[in-house]
Amino acid sequence: MALTYDPVAGPDLSAYLKPRAGGAQDFDLLVAGAHCAACMAKIETGVAALAGVEAARLNLTTGKLAVRFRPGVAADAGAVLRAVEGLGYKAAPFDPTEAAEAHDREGRRLALSLGVAAFGAGNAMMFSVPLWAGLFGQELGPATRVMMQWWSGLIATPCVLYAGMPFFQSAWRSLRVGRANMDVPISIGVLLTLFISFVETILHGRDAYFDAAVSLIFLLLIGRWLDHQLRARARSAAADLLALQAPYAITLDDLGREHRKPLSEIAIGDLLVVRPGERIPVDAVVEGGAGELDNAMLTGETRPVPVAAGSAVQAGALNLSGALTLRAAVRPEDSAVAAIARLVEAGAQSRSLYVRLADKAAAVYVPVVHTAAALTFVAGWALGLGPREALLRAVAVLIITCPCALGLAVPAVQINASGGLFRRGVLVKSGAALERLAEVDHVVFDKTGVLTEGRPRLIGATPALLAQAAPLARASAHPLARALAAEAGPGPMAEDVSETAGQGVEGWIGGRRARLGRASFVGVAGEDAGETELWFGVVGETKVRFQFSDNLRADAARTVAELIRRGLTVEILSGDLSGPVARAAEAVGISQWRAGLSPTDKAEAIARLTAQGRKVLMVGDGLNDAAALAKAHAAMAPGSALSATQNAADLVFSGEGLGSVVAAFDTARQARARALENFAFAALYNLIAAPAAMLGLINPFVAALAMSGSSLVVTLNALRMRVGAGKT
Repeated sequence: MALTYDPVAGPDLSAYLKPRAGGAQDFDLLVAGAHCAACMAKIETGVAALAGVEAARLNLTTGKLAVRFRPGVAADAGAVLRAVEGLGYKAAPFDPTEAAEAHDREGRRLALSLGVAAFGAGNAMMFSVPLWAGLFGQELGPATRVMMQWWSGLIATPCVLYAGMPFFQSAWRSLRVGRANMDVPISIGVLLTLFISFVETILHGRDAYFDAAVSLIFLLLIGRWLDHQLRARARSAAADLLALQAPYAITLDDLGREHRKPLSEIAIGDLLVVRPGERIPVDAVVEGGAGELDNAMLTGETRPVPVAAGSAVQAGALNLSGALTLRAAVRPEDSAVAAIARLVEAGAQSRSLYVRLADKAAAVYVPVVHTAAALTFVAGWALGLGPREALLRAVAVLIITCPCALGLAVPAVQINASGGLFRRGVLVKSGAALERLAEVDHVVFDKTGVLTEGRPRLIGATPALLAQAAPLARASAHPLARALAAEAGPGPMAEDVSETAGQGVEGWIGGRRARLGRASFVGVAGEDAGETELWFGVVGETKVRFQFSDNLRADAARTVAELIRRGLTVEILSGDLSGPVARAAEAVGISQWRAGLSPTDKAEAIARLTAQGRKVLMVGDGLNDAAALAKAHAAMAPGSALSATQNAADLVFSGEGLGSVVAAFDTARQARARALENFAFAALYNLIAAPAAMLGLINPFVAALAMSGSSLVVTLNALRMRVGAGKT
């Protein structure tokens, strides 16, 4: 990451400060090198202690450190940068483009390092395995043994030095500022293993440990690369939300001429033109024209909303019919979609505060292992062992207590659980998703597209009536008309069809003029706003109403019952009308429900539940659910959901059923049990292995085998899980 300031000259960074209401100022940084909750806590605590800083929050997913200065104080952005670097991390003013490029560079570097380590481990073992396995019996003489050790070292050493750079550089940055992180004992153990192996080879010793050093790097890189991949999937939610805004807008000048402008250049008061099939670029007020908007992704409302002059419209809504002239009411960055994106990012940051048990254990591991290794060396030398033997024991302590088993305790379980759920059609997108899901005690469902199928279907229509209205329905792109046409099947279309924006379609069927659309358009007074309906009628004849419903998923009621049986409470938060929500809640057996909610309302409802101590699982599919998904303790979305919503969720499930929600919950609880068992084993292993190494009962070679064996044990324990055992 290229820094954009000179810490000596201290250039003005005021351009990066963003004023907020009440006189506060925000400063966003891009931080590199933070990989765990311990790093996050160290950075947030260090920056928050600076004079004038009100709060500091680090998002591990994006690397963004959001700093807020208190109102009325002189904001010193340079001091924040220097403080972060003083803690051993690289930092620069946040630039989204640079953040994406830095993330991609790190991914390429980890992939290359992993490949080099795999090559080194495989080829070093080709020479070392025959030595310690005794494959050649007495035929292998001292000269041949030394030659094979040299070949193993010549292959392993450059691979270790290159592939281990992510750990070595992290350790060096930490040590340079007088601190020690988890990469320090790893680096010391690996480098000392190489050193001792060369000494043993030069002195014609029996054992060398080149393969152990490169294998250790390989195992550790697997975990870091998987963590990187999980972050890459999670970091794009806010970006995908903002992508719902049109990249440009058509503006009208004083002479009525159209101009195409980038969205960033749109100002409050600009006149805009939005044609059918286009999205509303910014929150605005309709100045002219009429039409219908699809707000499903914003509000969850299944029914198109008619708009006319004076109507307020929101960014991201899809114009279904009729050209609209709008007057921009807010700046693009203040639109509804941008506000939801900010809620998603804020939710992701709060969610990243989840502290894993492995991070807590690591905080104890580093000083304890350093102390144990140092005492082993000093005590051994003092007791007459000699520096070589004392150093061998100290290195054995570092290797045998290497946190591979500790580091794999959770990832091994997560990988197995994630793979099993993937085969069931559930994609786990966050490394800590299963940990959070296991803690859930309250489930919130959206209605449309979650409890229901999200597809309007015609109900209660006779084939004869359907055949009469179908020719007009086939000529319309309206969602309800498409549902009617799909029910009728292929057939003729009406002639001379014209569409009245926000009202319906009119045409000739068999020589008679007919209309299909809203009740008032067809000539019926007293429309029932609580129903999703279309009216059809031939001019001068009786009018017919077609009603539509969004059917419940076949296993919705069974899924709710299974969740309640597991001790969870369940409710519905929906942006749809009260009538459909009430009927759906009654049908699936949910007593708690709320309807007509905006995206902010849903997010606030989740926040209130969280403040009450509830661990909430949110299951939603619309853009109106994205902020709530990000605020929830755990989040799931169906595969039919908007891509931005899927990215805001921790898990995405496919298929027509909801049984995956129960299967994921059961798997998460099993995964937590297996992870805790792995932690217990790792602790017991270190309690036994470390004293054995200190007493000289284990040399570095056996230590490497024991370390690998401990990793194998936790992996095999993870494989004991029965994924989705509690399926409905």
